[in-house]
Amino acid sequence: MKFRLPFAPLVALRFLREGRMQTALILAGTTGGVAVIVFLTQLITQLQAQIVDRVLGSQAHVVIRPLEEANRRAFDAPGFASIVEPRAQRLRSVDQWENIAGLAAGLPGVTAVSPVVTGPAFALRGQASKSVALMGVDAERYRRIVRMDGYMIAGRFAVEGPRAVIGSELARDLGIGLEDKLRVLLPGGRDELLVVGGVFDIGNRDLNRRWVFVTLPLAQSLLDLPGGISNLDITVADIFDAQTVADRLRGATGLTVDSWMQTNAQLLAALRNQTVSNNLIRSFVIIIVALGIASVLVVSVVQKQKEIGILRAMGASRAMVLQVFLIQGAVVGAVGSLVGSGLAFALLKVFSHIYRNADGSPLFSAELEPRFIVMAALVATLVGLASALIPARRAARMDPVQAIRS
Repeated sequence: MKFRLPFAPLVALRFLREGRMQTALILAGTTGGVAVIVFLTQLITQLQAQIVDRVLGSQAHVVIRPLEEANRRAFDAPGFASIVEPRAQRLRSVDQWENIAGLAAGLPGVTAVSPVVTGPAFALRGQASKSVALMGVDAERYRRIVRMDGYMIAGRFAVEGPRAVIGSELARDLGIGLEDKLRVLLPGGRDELLVVGGVFDIGNRDLNRRWVFVTLPLAQSLLDLPGGISNLDITVADIFDAQTVADRLRGATGLTVDSWMQTNAQLLAALRNQTVSNNLIRSFVIIIVALGIASVLVVSVVQKQKEIGILRAMGASRAMVLQVFLIQGAVVGAVGSLVGSGLAFALLKVFSHIYRNADGSPLFSAELEPRFIVMAALVATLVGLASALIPARRAARMDPVQAIRS
């Protein structure tokens, strides 16, 4: 049994085939519009994710610290100048940090909580001396905050006993490597001989030069903070929920709680502006494509007045004529979305080979997320239908006698 298309799709496809030049123009505009939308969306999404990953790859999403001590007024009488005593520059512990860690871990969206003890020290090796930040961590809990295993270039991220993990820049400055020894000297005369058990490169030269990871108990002893911690590091499942989590913890604990959205306010503003710009570009492209489809179909209605009149005289209803032109718009949108997605992938492929990071790796990957293709197909089809609505209604309202005579 031979399959036959229904009346409206059959006529719509015949009109598209007969008006090859008009069909080619509509498809070219739709394909170009879809390609621009998909390409920009995929590109900006990847670049934003890469920027956020690089910035947050070396820091917690939320950090809980003790309240800062306020400066004190030593003398403040009427008619006399007050004397302000600066607050003491000493390391303070988060009060009842175990309970606060449990509270934070129980909040919706929180994926990891890690206690950290950090303070200033000097790393000594022979005659060389470098100012560093001593980082006391529980390796198992901290690697859930910062993916240190992926940054290791020698050894492994495991701090135990006197074994420490240092950055590549510090290793280069002191001329040391795996299993070499270095001494850390702290204020008050406390010192410790450490063994290098791992070297990392976190992609930040300052952190590579400053961070020295040791065990939590050793840092507590060296920094004179027995049983205490200097901050609690927290990660959340959705990075843009970090401020909400920080506000809840600040209200519940009364401590200083900062999210990455506060400490990186300029980055957040740049990401938001980039998203707004992308949305504006996509909106203008959609409008241009819609106007192009509508204008070409309007011309098609004028050119095919006699054919429309003959169809009406043969018994085609207004609804059928309306369907003919709506189907044309939908077909153009659907085909344009498929071809445009392929063109967008080709553009991503080409640009990923041209633009690269400083280390030679691609700036972005040449891949298309299925959700973007589906989104483009829906938008293009809906735009095609909406653009065809005006010329379709005009064609449906034609009087068959006048259409044939014209």
